[in-house]
Amino acid sequence: MDIISASKSYLADTYNRFNIALVKGKGARAWDENGKEYVDLGSGIAVNVFGYGDEEWKKAVTSQLDMIPHTSNLYHSAPAAELARLLCEKTGMKRVFFGNSGAEANECAVKLARKRAFDKYGDESHSTVITLTNSFHGRTIAMLSATGQDHFHRYFGPFTPGFVYAEADNIKDMRRLVSEHGCCAVMLEMIQGEGGVMPLSYGFVKGVRQLCDENDLLLIADEVQTGNGRSGRLYSYMNFERPVDVVTTAKGLGGGLPIGACLIGERAEHVFGPGDHGSTFGGNPAVCAGAVSILSRIDDAVLQGVRDRSAIIIDMLNGTEGLEAISGMGLMLGLKVIGNARRICESCAERGVLALTAKDRIRLLPPLNIDIGDLKTAVCILREEIIRAARS
Repeated sequence: MDIISASKSYLADTYNRFNIALVKGKGARAWDENGKEYVDLGSGIAVNVFGYGDEEWKKAVTSQLDMIPHTSNLYHSAPAAELARLLCEKTGMKRVFFGNSGAEANECAVKLARKRAFDKYGDESHSTVITLTNSFHGRTIAMLSATGQDHFHRYFGPFTPGFVYAEADNIKDMRRLVSEHGCCAVMLEMIQGEGGVMPLSYGFVKGVRQLCDENDLLLIADEVQTGNGRSGRLYSYMNFERPVDVVTTAKGLGGGLPIGACLIGERAEHVFGPGDHGSTFGGNPAVCAGAVSILSRIDDAVLQGVRDRSAIIIDMLNGTEGLEAISGMGLMLGLKVIGNARRICESCAERGVLALTAKDRIRLLPPLNIDIGDLKTAVCILREEIIRAARS
């Protein structure tokens, strides 16, 4: 039985997979089981920030495997300590909790905000977290509840209470919710990824920061998809020049292995005590060793390269027939097209280019260091398929 047949027979039917079985990769290029070559503009959904087969990352992980691959959090670990130090120094945060995914990092942030409010008020009267319409924060029951999209609020009820949704870029609506509910935090994606790659406005983020200050709420930046250089800054909230109190991140931080991190700022630095939270695999030494390799290399040159590559994509696609709008930042771009986004991606795959979708848009998340020649080749094919779809 071949890979695709086995996958369709035995894996849970939870993904609308392309009929492609990737077996190896190098940089932004990947090959399927038949030897067909692709330029991958998806990076494993923003995970492989330095592409496939990154030698420094592999060396860091395998070297740690030769020493100690796992130890519980009852003991100290050099890779976890080093990764936490780097994260704090690069963001100004004070503490880090490690989990295994973005959803877990977001759950940690919610627990942190609620405990902080409980410690202040002595009860659960201020436990509500405000998120935004069109947001996405994960697939656990609690994070589905936090997600501000109605179609995620089906089938799996009862959903977790304690979340309300403000209209994106509407500060008046945010103020209304703060006045009507006992709140502990606001959680924002600065660029709504699964919601169609839609950035928030500078004025709105500034207003939310002021509102949080006025009401002693934590401002949580969900950087699961937007973080680790994806937006052209280390974390996307840095594009808005507004401080936040908590940062959650995952995906690209691990470089291909599962990790989640909740970065805790000064206002909540001492909220958690022993026993308040935990994770068996959180801070895994091998995973953290790989993440140290990734994070230590996302420097100013890499971030400038992200911005330069973003400009190349936008310049090549501007004015394309059938392309109505380009949204996003850096190498996290959404393309609103006249044709069907999924079918355009399927046509691109037939021609050796892998792209993603987000709602009704094509979503581009290439490696941060994608070869310029590969990028231009892939974008040319994408442009041709957008035009062809508009004319059909």
